[in-house]
Amino acid sequence: MNIILNNRPESFDEEALTFDELIKQKNFTFKLLVTKLNGELVRKEHRNTTEIRDGDNVTVLHLISGG
Repeated sequence: MNIILNNRPESFDEEALTFDELIKQKNFTFKLLVTKLNGELVRKEHRNTTEIRDGDNVTVLHLISGG
């Protein structure tokens, strides 16, 4: 499968991945993540069931707080 992840092309052997699987594979370890699929927000509670497929545009951003 070929997707765009954070504005960069990425390839995976799987035909589909959930957001949780993608986060684990790419080793995103931040606690506060914003996830989007084709421009639509994917809530944390839906990351284990929302599938990413070939051609999708995926965004995974970490939030940093501070002052």
